[in-house]
Amino acid sequence: MTTDGPVPRLPDAPGWVVPDLREPVRTIGRRTFDFDHRVAVMAIVNRTPDSFHDRGATFALDRAVAAAVRAAEQGADWVDIGGVKFAPGPELPAAEEIERVVPVVSQLAAESDVVISVDTFRPEVAAAAIAAGASVVNDTTGLSDPRMAAVVADSDATVVITHSTAPSRQELPEPPRYDDVTASVVSFLRDRVDRALAAGIPASRIVVDPGHDLNKNTVHTLELTRRLPEVVALGYPVLAAVSNKDFVGESLGRPRGERLAGSLAVATVSAMLGARIVRMHDVPESVDAMRMVEATLGWRDPVEARHNT
Repeated sequence: MTTDGPVPRLPDAPGWVVPDLREPVRTIGRRTFDFDHRVAVMAIVNRTPDSFHDRGATFALDRAVAAAVRAAEQGADWVDIGGVKFAPGPELPAAEEIERVVPVVSQLAAESDVVISVDTFRPEVAAAAIAAGASVVNDTTGLSDPRMAAVVADSDATVVITHSTAPSRQELPEPPRYDDVTASVVSFLRDRVDRALAAGIPASRIVVDPGHDLNKNTVHTLELTRRLPEVVALGYPVLAAVSNKDFVGESLGRPRGERLAGSLAVATVSAMLGARIVRMHDVPESVDAMRMVEATLGWRDPVEARHNT
């Protein structure tokens, strides 16, 4: 089935999906998560002058650190720090990427026990960030550089393995096409998980990300989201990086800056379909949404229960 035509309709869409995880209880950095009963919120801090959402609002070091600390105070479980955006752009030397991310990592680690991840595809950046206090490597190229697996294996860090079909920062040679986008994503992730395991990274330190919008058009990403249980079936916690992305904007006809409601909706749907980490820009709203998901499922008690009592 091609996914480049009209959006297919799925009969009898599934309801809540509870993943059958190989290792549901994870200690990541200084926090422990039971992903059988928890949907973690990953906040985003970009030390880039050209990030697609905030347009460089946290490029200055003091602003980046303040944003990271504020996200932790607002209830984020996790803060993802990036020094290079995924989208095409000029090459940035690894040393400069390290200069961007490591000071934020080290200052945040000194002020909070929040999980810290570094969004990078470079092994040398990952190694420097881990040494500074990061406990997750978020590799949006899915271990395309085999040295990255070795860096993670030689540490205590968790790795996020993401589906994408082109190196970060490079233009695709042609628009993406898939015979079956979800099957392609699952096959890729299974192969890269095997690569991680062979390098010595234990299953308990692997998270997978289907790569919403990464080398995919909006129709691809919507289908992939509907079929997220097929990714969840791999048995590893699934990260859904959906916040403010173009598939949200194109689905609703909303420009950047007007995608919060759509982002919360698709994050909630992703949690319903088995995602256990959502990567979001708007922290208080996202934390409330995921805590409400947990309360609705009976995974957490209400803060108070006085109504009609």
